[in-house]
Amino acid sequence: MTKLLSDILAKVPVVEQRGDIEINIQKIEFDSRKVSKGDLFVAVHGTNVDGHKFIDNAIDAGAVAIVSEKPPANNQQDVCMIQVDDSSRALAITASAWYDDPSEEIKLTGITGTNGKTTIATLLYKLYKSLGYKAGLLSTIRIYNNGEMIDATHTTPDALSINSYLREMADAGCQYVFMEVSSHAIQQNRIYGLEFDIAVFSNITHDHLDYHKTFENYIKAKKKFFDELPDTAKALVNSDDRNASMMLQNTKADKFSFALKKPADYKAKVIENSFEGLQLEVNNKSLWARLVGDFNAYNLLAVYGVANLLGFEEELILKHLSSLSPAEGRFEVLKAEDGRTAIIDYAHTPDALDNVLTSLGELDFERLVVVFGCGGDRDPGKRPLMGQAVAKHADLVVLTSDNPRHEDPEQIMHQVLPGLADCPRVMCNPDRRQAICTALESLGPKDALLIAGKGHECTQQIKDQKLPFSDEHVVLETLNP
Repeated sequence: MTKLLSDILAKVPVVEQRGDIEINIQKIEFDSRKVSKGDLFVAVHGTNVDGHKFIDNAIDAGAVAIVSEKPPANNQQDVCMIQVDDSSRALAITASAWYDDPSEEIKLTGITGTNGKTTIATLLYKLYKSLGYKAGLLSTIRIYNNGEMIDATHTTPDALSINSYLREMADAGCQYVFMEVSSHAIQQNRIYGLEFDIAVFSNITHDHLDYHKTFENYIKAKKKFFDELPDTAKALVNSDDRNASMMLQNTKADKFSFALKKPADYKAKVIENSFEGLQLEVNNKSLWARLVGDFNAYNLLAVYGVANLLGFEEELILKHLSSLSPAEGRFEVLKAEDGRTAIIDYAHTPDALDNVLTSLGELDFERLVVVFGCGGDRDPGKRPLMGQAVAKHADLVVLTSDNPRHEDPEQIMHQVLPGLADCPRVMCNPDRRQAICTALESLGPKDALLIAGKGHECTQQIKDQKLPFSDEHVVLETLNP
């Protein structure tokens, strides 16, 4: 496939152009190592590397056109140089054009927030498959193109990958696509120019400050998603979150809300909460679902709201929601024949841990054991806060590793321990497998164990190695040897 450079650049605000744009482009690249003859290279400021430093490398590799933020210094007459104000936006626009604007052919829903993104997106995908529609999913756990699974490597892929996936989904006949939208992706303009029909805000808490530096910057990144929505879109926010109104301040989209506590367009009340599921009253109608905890009541309410905003009748939505299973590694309950219960959850922020543990506290068991750790090369400020969240609820904590990456696991645990000062009993073991086994061996038949932090993940990252590891597999091997 080739396209004219003039067509690819049609919607890109160009500051200066040198060279012929009526030329064929073989493909678009933002990594100079992947450039080959006839390509367009877009020089983007990355988190760690500035693509502008590799323009000459791209030209040597055969690039016939360059998009960059710096004034063209074109000494080679056979290379077209395009200057723009923001090359990350230019990459997103050209990526969309390259794949013939796939987001315009589908109903695209984006979900952002600190917690709940994966569950909301996955439940929406399952709901629409249950309703008989072709649907796509872009999530942390998996990418699905109408049932065909593709492994995901980031919460939100790069702009070229996103538009490639969306084109495949549109070509496969998907009418609806549900997509997690991370703060990194918003900030880096990976989703810029996509035609979202609905944007969902779940909540915002202390996370990703290793990247955003301040909580204010993190909020602004989330808000940017809503600021850039077209007036044809709908914005659905959790009005129980104190930052929800900020998300809606400058949006052109129609505004809707969901809540458990405050007045909202979509309102729910928790009637019963058990290991078997939730009994809810949603807009004065009854719903039983196979998910557990107040935090999942919010997730179900968001799904209900999106489906209703997309035009489906309330009774039909409720009927199908009751049959859905939770997302992989999200409050996943595993029970042994002797009564011991283990719950695997992805909770890896103070607020997410507090939500899961608060919900667990409403269930029927005698003693709560928690296994958790904190990721390396990530915001160290949340480590004692995560300890505090756990200490409020746990009878026993086994502190361990959670993707230590390039940090010393012992040092990470040392930074968590001050937050666990009020916990009745704390054990430390950097070997996550041993920590889980120790916790399981300590359980009585009426006790519960929460293993938090990794959820669906099937690797443990130590330095630059991703070693095979699954919390679920360790639990199953131990409970059912």
